[in-house]
Amino acid sequence: MPFQPLLRVLGPRPVRLAIAGYIQIVQATPLLIVVFIVFFGLSFAGLYFPPLLAAGISVSVYASAYLADIWRGCIEAVPRPQWEAADALAFNLPQQLRYVVLPQAFRIALGPTVGFMVQIVKNTSVTALIGFVELTRAGQLLNNMTFQPFIVFVTVAAFYFAICYPLSYLSEKLKGKRRVQRAH
Repeated sequence: MPFQPLLRVLGPRPVRLAIAGYIQIVQATPLLIVVFIVFFGLSFAGLYFPPLLAAGISVSVYASAYLADIWRGCIEAVPRPQWEAADALAFNLPQQLRYVVLPQAFRIALGPTVGFMVQIVKNTSVTALIGFVELTRAGQLLNNMTFQPFIVFVTVAAFYFAICYPLSYLSEKLKGKRRVQRAH
């Protein structure tokens, strides 16, 4: 839901409470449980999803709760005088958001969002438990064929490192860039 952070900050009270409830429930639930609910639990309601789709839905639900909170915090981090300046320029709320608040919130959100994506990449390993063959599960299957766990899992770790390190580095650079800009 792309407007979830905006509705959490600016929406009517019942909408804000519903979104806050959703976020609290998902954040209090391990990703593994979300995966099991989507893959196994929804099948009792007549909704069966193949492992790839169940993994995608689960990770999307999980990520949406965290990203909504990150982005909400970034919108709220835009200093109040910026909102007031936009109001003084006679911008209506959509114009305030489009021209003043969201560009600043976007810059604040880049680092934490990229950092969270690193966590999502690593958390995809739990989807192996529903039969989805991702990197860790592929390593497990390869190990079962070759009986060389050290080589296989060091290679798997190297793949994770190759994916996650550049993202972590980018996240730190974006956070660092934000700190430097804020200091001036």
